[in-house]
Amino acid sequence: MRSLPLPLALTARLSPVVVLAAAGWSLTSGPFAPTPTAGHESASTTPGSSASESSSDGSGSGSGSGSGSGSGAAVKAYAAAPTPCTSVAVKTIESLVPGAKTDGKEIPSTDTKARRTCSWNALKGFDYRWLDVSFEVLDSEQAADKTYKERIAEKSGGGAVPGLGDTAYSIVNLTTEDKQQTREGEVIVRSSNALVVVTYNGSDFETKKAPSTDEINKGAIKAAKDAMTTLAGSAKS
Repeated sequence: MRSLPLPLALTARLSPVVVLAAAGWSLTSGPFAPTPTAGHESASTTPGSSASESSSDGSGSGSGSGSGSGSGAAVKAYAAAPTPCTSVAVKTIESLVPGAKTDGKEIPSTDTKARRTCSWNALKGFDYRWLDVSFEVLDSEQAADKTYKERIAEKSGGGAVPGLGDTAYSIVNLTTEDKQQTREGEVIVRSSNALVVVTYNGSDFETKKAPSTDEINKGAIKAAKDAMTTLAGSAKS
């Protein structure tokens, strides 16, 4: 069976699932791929506005003093990326990715001090869900802020997530191929010199419909909050 000609990330993620779904099997692992940028769908009412859920649990703690300081000194709250596969609560994994192994699968990295990623995915019945959580630690708050701004500049139709880290952005994309819908949400958070990137997507292979924008957006934000709590706990004392 040929792979679905979706954007690179969704092809890598969904093509094995389609094969397994046709065979009636359950998916327990899969390849990691970067996040797609095609087919933008607003996660908020207007570009740049607040996303549908904001953080109120203090998960932005451990952040730096703000990227606008002109001191010239490198602000660096985090020395290394924390362990990603324990960064999201078990209850969150069970809710967002039903049927997935809660210990997740860490993706090999060439520099685990600078970047670490964990993935959870499962096909339960005809419902497929995939969650990625990545931590990236840069040399300074200024470098992280520059990277954050470059990434959100490549996207449109999303909105800010107030109260999460120093700054955060959420966007939801919808793609349709061969009448099969897939909806994917992405949350990018900057806290001092670190970035947290959460990707969450889903499909229903029976109805060929995707989960709602609200479900995917709130799920991605929930996972981002958990990850931010872990990141804050790893801050240098």
